[in-house]
Amino acid sequence: MPIFILATKLQHPDLVEKRKQQGEEFLKLVRNKVPSIKWIAHYAILGPYDFLDIFEVKNELEAAKVSLLSRSAGATFAESWTAIQYSEFLELVADLQ
Repeated sequence: MPIFILATKLQHPDLVEKRKQQGEEFLKLVRNKVPSIKWIAHYAILGPYDFLDIFEVKNELEAAKVSLLSRSAGATFAESWTAIQYSEFLELVADLQ
């Protein structure tokens, strides 16, 4: 399955006491609406975003659902990217030679 990266910025980062509950509710919502999802990693990060998620889903439409669900769960900003495994990237480069 394709790999996607989702960077999100929280709407209310000062709600520290509710963060765990909000995160669990988001995961439950995504698993319900996108059952094919396979979470690879979840990071709290420094910089312009608060969180970075790496996951696999069937296609870009399902990745868009994850992004939209993050917005409905309280993210003010969500940005998604497609990721290519390095070994597949090297095969792509070899095909160009």
